[in-house]
Amino acid sequence: MKLTNYLSLAMLVTCVSLFSCSEDEVVVDPTAGLTKITEGIATDAGVKVELWAKEELFVGYNPVFVALYDAETNKRITDAHVSFGPLMTMTTMNHACPFENPTSENATGYLFPGSITFIMGSGDMGSWKLAVNVHNHLSEKEGSAELDVVVSTPTVSRLKSFVTTTGEKYFMAYTFPDKTKVGVNDISFMLYKKETMMSFPGVGDFTMSMEPEMPAMGHGSPNNVNPTHIANGAYAGKVNFTMTGDWRLNLQLTKGDLVQDVFFDVTLN
Repeated sequence: MKLTNYLSLAMLVTCVSLFSCSEDEVVVDPTAGLTKITEGIATDAGVKVELWAKEELFVGYNPVFVALYDAETNKRITDAHVSFGPLMTMTTMNHACPFENPTSENATGYLFPGSITFIMGSGDMGSWKLAVNVHNHLSEKEGSAELDVVVSTPTVSRLKSFVTTTGEKYFMAYTFPDKTKVGVNDISFMLYKKETMMSFPGVGDFTMSMEPEMPAMGHGSPNNVNPTHIANGAYAGKVNFTMTGDWRLNLQLTKGDLVQDVFFDVTLN
């Protein structure tokens, strides 16, 4: 074999080796861009529990993410059953709030995603605890971590409630799956019914229409898609923000003879 061929082969092997090493060294942080809320130990399960969210917890719909680690080895746990138990303790009563447990027992990117829709902020009225229940499939042990969490009340409401003429109480929240932008954005609304102080199931038997407007500018926007029910009280639609500024999302909810108007104010920067 000619010397040039040997050199070419050697360079190729070296390049492949370097590439492989650099690939092996790349570590993707599953919590990049998230905010760590708190952590605790599910002692009986032998698991350290970390709670993460897209931002600090607030009154409204909060996507949350649970990271699990072996309490002794600190090795990640990716096969487990995780469920939530939010509880607000007040002077004269206790109550829960709507929540969605992680749907899979296999972690997605090392995290177990779910959601909690807090209906009241922390403060003089009461405080929140979140039980994160874990069934560690590797050890077949079960336990619960009791986490103290602080929930803020946004200046601009991200949760609305209403009571129907028949006395039924509902809570409604919204979320943008992606960062908002000028143009058409995906948006989801969550609708929950208060059955008891501890039960807030999602409801999907309403029809929704949506009309965005800029009150200060006196105009709306075209090409919006009314939210329709997807599952578990979640309604998906599209809203078109034609410019930055303060927007109001006017929604009308109907079910039989019931007609309910709700609005959310959103600022697009």
